[in-house]
Amino acid sequence: MKDMLSDEIEVPVLIAGMGPAGLIAAITLARNGVPTLIVDRRTAPSTHPRATVVSTWAMELLRRWRLGGEVRARALDVEWLGLVCETLADPGEPFPVGYPTREQSAVLSPEGPACIPQDELEPILARHLASLQAAQVSWGTELVGVDAEPESPTVTLRDVRTGRTRIVQARYVVAADGARSAARRDLGIAMPGPDGLAEAISVLFRAPLWPMLGDRRHVIYSPTVFDRPGAFVPAGAPDRWVHGIHWDPESERQEDWTPDRLVARIRAGAGGPDLPVALEGMRSFSFAAQLAERFREGSVFLAGDAAHRVSPRGGTGMNTAIRDGFDIGWRLAWVLRGWSGTDLLDGYEAERRPVAAHNVERSADPNGSVRDPLGELQVDLGGRMAHVWLRDGRSSLDLVGDGLTLVCGPRAAPPRERADGPPVARHDVDVLAARALGIGEDGWLLARPDGVSVWSSAQPCLTRNRFVTDFPAPALLRGTARSL
Repeated sequence: MKDMLSDEIEVPVLIAGMGPAGLIAAITLARNGVPTLIVDRRTAPSTHPRATVVSTWAMELLRRWRLGGEVRARALDVEWLGLVCETLADPGEPFPVGYPTREQSAVLSPEGPACIPQDELEPILARHLASLQAAQVSWGTELVGVDAEPESPTVTLRDVRTGRTRIVQARYVVAADGARSAARRDLGIAMPGPDGLAEAISVLFRAPLWPMLGDRRHVIYSPTVFDRPGAFVPAGAPDRWVHGIHWDPESERQEDWTPDRLVARIRAGAGGPDLPVALEGMRSFSFAAQLAERFREGSVFLAGDAAHRVSPRGGTGMNTAIRDGFDIGWRLAWVLRGWSGTDLLDGYEAERRPVAAHNVERSADPNGSVRDPLGELQVDLGGRMAHVWLRDGRSSLDLVGDGLTLVCGPRAAPPRERADGPPVARHDVDVLAARALGIGEDGWLLARPDGVSVWSSAQPCLTRNRFVTDFPAPALLRGTARSL
């Protein structure tokens, strides 16, 4: 991987933004051998935790990329419940937060959610990207303008240190440049929805809260002792925390929240008047619930916060961005490698918008952090094939690769492979696994890189009023099995 930006450059894909959406998109493209330039206006990654939840589906992806172990090593061991309590010293009452508990995860997936802050996840992703030769990275480089020509968008980049601007021609652009996206602004794409639903201060601190909590290890704590709403969120080992405080910037200043006042409030919420507290930082932000009017203009695609803004309620923002990045990444890779026609790209917004809309609406709900995990799992997993343990110790999900994955029962006679499509990796499973996957011993299923089954012997694809007898044309892969 190179770390440079020449005066004149043409690239198949330019990605703006090295947050979760941009990094995942860049990794997906680079793993498929597609040359990619990724830029970010920051000169170094953020050191504030921001998000702290990596969902089940996102962990399944990281597992496939052999990054799951590194993430788990840095993640906190928690139960996926919240706790309402007077103070952290009190027993409290657990509540569901929309993510599966350990017991539920053991049934549904080879993985489960991980409690790891975004500023620890991003370096893991960045290091993996650095190991892939097809990627080119440029920190301190800001996208300041984009002209969405249908065939070759023109992008203006600016070096934030020198002010120098450069022009880049790209076949496709992924704008993952955040909530104040310059690309979205230039494209004239509106971002309807409320901003300022609530105002909050996020305080990063270290304190020995885990000894006080004992085995009550949860992902969010909501003490009721406060005079205004607030919460504690674990944000890294061994004792790194975030305390969120609702405040009113119209009637008070951020400077009013002095270190002494913050420490006193943290101690009151913890129920420990002598608790040692080391403050590390504070930032303010607004709760927003907004959805871009469209995710695409020609060959430019919006992803992550550029396409949708959610409040912290529910912890879905980073995970929606991760799935965005992967979805647009594999679709672009297939098109650029000639495995599919460009109509495959139509499926990006068709599939991502309903998920984003659901999460935006949830985050606007004052009670959006409280959800039954079984309902929210359908949103997170997105129709991917079932997890079944195989005889060799792998999960059926471990079979999924970058092309098409064909899973066959022991007596299956699958359709013929097309020469003009993506590569197909065949895996034969035993009778029990085949039945658990719903295909039976003489059946088979075909899955996309995200694990979604697009065709199976149990539900054959109907095309032009007849059942096809060979693999579906790539254009048919733009939707889910249900839409096919």
